[in-house]
Amino acid sequence: MYKGRLPANRAAAAGDVRGAAALNRSLSCHITDLDATFAGRLENGRITVLDSHQGPPRQKAEIRLAMTGDDLVAMVGGELRFAKAWAAGRVKLEAGFRDLVKLRSLL
Repeated sequence: MYKGRLPANRAAAAGDVRGAAALNRSLSCHITDLDATFAGRLENGRITVLDSHQGPPRQKAEIRLAMTGDDLVAMVGGELRFAKAWAAGRVKLEAGFRDLVKLRSLL
């Protein structure tokens, strides 16, 4: 299980953010420059990686992310804000409408 700053920050959230952090969804993150995918679950504000493989995602997760490895490292390290990276097109996010509304409070 991944135990970086991002999951710890989400687990400690309060109010509307806490509701978004409590999502229980399948998640994939395609690292575009490495052509690698990490797949797992977002549960109770924590990310659990269940699979990693070369190439694009094999299955359509409920929440899908795509970014470069450098951007992922910068976000997890707190050097790049997700909202800024998403607005600049550096991070792609795909999810259902309800999930997007809930995730918006995290941005």
